[in-house]
This record gives sequence, C-alpha cells and structure tokens, in this order.
Amino acid sequence: MAGKPKLHYFNGRGRMESIRWLLASAGVEFEEKFIETPEDLDKLKNDGSLMFQQVPMVEIDGMKMVQTRAILNYIATKYNLYGKDIKERALIDMYTEGMADLNEMILVLPLCPPDQKEAKIAQIKEKVTDRYLPVFEKVLKSHGQDYLVGNRLSRADIHLVELLYYVEELDPSLMANFPLLKALKTRISNLPPVKKFLQPGSQRKPPISEEDLEKARKIFRIK
Repeated sequence: MAGKPKLHYFNGRGRMESIRWLLASAGVEFEEKFIETPEDLDKLKNDGSLMFQQVPMVEIDGMKMVQTRAILNYIATKYNLYGKDIKERALIDMYTEGMADLNEMILVLPLCPPDQKEAKIAQIKEKVTDRYLPVFEKVLKSHGQDYLVGNRLSRADIHLVELLYYVEELDPSLMANFPLLKALKTRISNLPPVKKFLQPGSQRKPPISEEDLEKARKIFRIK
C-alpha cells in the first residue's frame, strides 16, 4: 500500500496551498516536511529531488513531482476531479488558468514594496470585481447547476473556493454582487473533507505574517 503523499515546502501558503486544498478536498491525508533553512533547500537540490531546483515538491506514488500545475493535474486526475471527457477537461483548464492569474496577484502581494501596496490592492480589487468573478458567476447562472463543470465536483470548484476565501480576506465586500459564488463557497465548504480542512488545527495555512515572510525570504534567498 502506498504511503501518504509527502509535501516539501516552507510552513506557509505560497504555491503549495492549492495542492493542500486539492488533496484535502479529495479526502487524502498527507504529510509535510517543512523547509526551515537554506540548507534544507540545498539538501533537496543536491540529492537530485528537485528537477528544476525549486519547490513545491510532492512525493506521491513513487515519484518526486515538481511544478505546481503538473502536481495539481496529477492529483485531480488520480482522484477523479478532472471532468469526464476532453471537453470538460478543457473547460476546467480554462477556468483554473484564469483563477491562477488572479491567485498569482494575491500570492505575491506580501512581496510588494510598502509604498506600492495600496495601489496594488486597488488594482487587484478592480480585477476581482470587473474581470474574474463575473466570469464564474456567469458560468453558474448559464447552466443553473451546483458545480462549474458537468454538475459534479471538480478541481475548478475547489480552486475557485480557495480563491474566494482569499478574496474575502482582502475585502469581504468584493463578494457582495456575486450571490451564486457565495452559494458555491458555502456548498463546497460544507462537503465533509473540505469542512474538516477548514477547521482550526488542520494543515490549512493562515495568511503569511511578516515574521514568516522574512523566514521565507531567508530560505529562498530573496532580497
């Protein structure tokens, strides 16, 4: 019997958090090996564990997988969260790539220089309400179903709900004009494995603190 997936990353959200969300939503237990020093990262690089010399890295099914989207694709396929045919998969890919664009803006926000942060937040808020959330509200309205694709749970729903939590952290009022998205968030959040992941004490990570950001800078040698 295969062991639990093992996630190698620092103890924070970053690019691993979507992987945590997807595994947890599929009901898969996983272990985490936190990278706590630059030397920990060097060890992974030097022993050949990191194909492109970077993390996230996930040990799963005898593989040491890198590249976030490749990892997510594998997990989604393995746990039947990637649609029933090639057309559904294409829709899921389109939706998740759009989500990834917005997620990236939010992800790098803590790295923004203080004198630029207010303008960057304003830009993100505008894109949230004018470009991204209207797309998904329209999709749900167009077919009247409970999920984005094929009326069944897919990685698109999970990634979107993760993103909606980040949007609410940024400004809860941004969700005001998107009732179907709010309903989707509630629906997915109440699925037993997701509900468990959202409970205090789970492997879900909180917003990064200044202290943890400084630790990550040192680990990854970011100036």
